[in-house]
Amino acid sequence: MHRAFMSTKTSDLTKPDTGTSFVAKIADELHLAPRSVAATAQLLAEGATVPFIARYRKEITGTLDEVAITNIRDRLAQLVELETRRGAIEKSLAERNLLTPGLLQEIAAAATLTALEDAFAPYRPKRRTRATMAREKGLEPLADWLLAQQTAQADPAAEAAKFVVVSDDKDKAVPTSDEALAGARDILAERFTDEPEARRQARALFEQEAIITSKVMTGADAKPEAAKFRDYFAWSEPLAKVPSHRLLAMRRGEAEGPLLLRITVDEDKAVGILKALFVKGGGPVAHQVALACEDGYQRLLASAMETDARLASKKAADTEAIRVFVENMRELLLAAPLGQKKCSPSTPASAPAANSRCSTNRASCCSTT
Repeated sequence: MHRAFMSTKTSDLTKPDTGTSFVAKIADELHLAPRSVAATAQLLAEGATVPFIARYRKEITGTLDEVAITNIRDRLAQLVELETRRGAIEKSLAERNLLTPGLLQEIAAAATLTALEDAFAPYRPKRRTRATMAREKGLEPLADWLLAQQTAQADPAAEAAKFVVVSDDKDKAVPTSDEALAGARDILAERFTDEPEARRQARALFEQEAIITSKVMTGADAKPEAAKFRDYFAWSEPLAKVPSHRLLAMRRGEAEGPLLLRITVDEDKAVGILKALFVKGGGPVAHQVALACEDGYQRLLASAMETDARLASKKAADTEAIRVFVENMRELLLAAPLGQKKCSPSTPASAPAANSRCSTNRASCCSTT
């Protein structure tokens, strides 16, 4: 009978030594005994399911309930995923001879997938971008010069003229100094938006001040199937305060076609984060760097942060929806079977005479054996 609760499928967590290095961390985070966490991790590695462990392995886990066991399982999965991704990133950097001691230390210190991906962002292999093409044209030294000469009263156009290249090859040609400056700004924009600190601050701004806006797609309001989403044809509210059911309804409307969702923040504040980090001074060179900050946010960072906000809000909404469902189900299952009717136990002697006697609140009680 107990085998019905055992899992026959082995996942990534079911290696005998998986999770042993995480026991102390999980025990500290969840305020559980390390011995109980270690025992639970071992049982999960052997293929046991949460219900099986909670019901039939209490003496091993220290009487952990299903909630605690589930928390251990989920946190263990997160840590395994984090370490797997960390190893893949270190391998990718090592293969390209980019793994410096400082970068290795930064990667090792990353405690979440988000922090890990932010550290890897500047070194992630990229598709052919505007910055890539600018580098191929030899404009990276100009970008470095702009970043280094912000406080000097230098002429960026004069410096950019040194990078003008006349060629029939469009991949190498830089016809004017303006195009040279534009390419240098493309390089800086990509560099700024890949900076971990810039991404961290921008993500915090989205978490605190993002606004979710829902609009009806052109012509969709006339379709009968769009009627159920009519409340969201012109809707806007802070993302941090939107109820889970409303967020999921708007996402469903977007998936089915009638709605268009956007998650945005005040652009001036977001661009201000980049300028505070990278713009030094107020001369013509600093102006070029400020233009790169504006372009970097509008073209690159805004969409990346919106994607992160969508994923995070969807995860939070799903978690809240499950919590509400569990609470409602608990109330339903624990509700009195006879509603407002009062019940009292019958004595064994009276049981053969009558199996039940029911009454309203004003009469005696309902008696069952």
